[in-house]
Amino acid sequence: MLKINNMEAGYGKIMIVRDLDLVIESKEIVSIIGRNGIGKSTLVKSIIGLVPINKGELIYNSKAVTNKKAHERAWEGMGYVPQGHQVFPMLTVEENLRMGKLINKKSGNLDFEIIYNYFPKLFERRKQKAGTLSGGEQAALSLGRALVGNPELLILDEPTEGIQPNLVQEIGEIIKQINKDLGITVLLVEQHIGLIQAISQRCYAMDKGKIAQEIQGDDIKNYDLLKEYLAV
Repeated sequence: MLKINNMEAGYGKIMIVRDLDLVIESKEIVSIIGRNGIGKSTLVKSIIGLVPINKGELIYNSKAVTNKKAHERAWEGMGYVPQGHQVFPMLTVEENLRMGKLINKKSGNLDFEIIYNYFPKLFERRKQKAGTLSGGEQAALSLGRALVGNPELLILDEPTEGIQPNLVQEIGEIIKQINKDLGITVLLVEQHIGLIQAISQRCYAMDKGKIAQEIQGDDIKNYDLLKEYLAV
């Protein structure tokens, strides 16, 4: 579904991601791990089109999208949940979800009822302004808003940031269920080792803007190996 060849991306003349190769197959859940500041968010922003790609090639569903704009990639079926959730605080929960209907022009949008089935608290809060929600509820809303656009690839940038530890497992179970029920491929940037181990089929460990190691199989359950790439 997604293939990156020798990619270089960054801000102005400063390249954060360098010589990076990555492959994600359809319906996989793949995590990107690494310490803060080594280029994980820059990588996912370059995939969705928010950071320009200076060199290399980005292939999505067998088509080159390297030079396409962010909204064009969204229309092609890429969904994005940004770090920090970034809901529209003055809009209600339901109005935030309606914004998601603009994301993907390629196929029909998901019915709100499906979103409410995954996140019943959002149904209870549907008339409430998003800025008044808890961190966990905002995380759910951000994920639901992306899902309304019916993406084929869902890119999550630290979805558990700022939420209570007891909700991390719940978010992980919902991501797994979405992957199973809807067949959505998931690319996850995350720091929480337990969540990474619980839902990932493979991991790419980043260091200094490059892929340092691909971790798969039983190695994903190796806490010390994952911690090596996450500990400061």
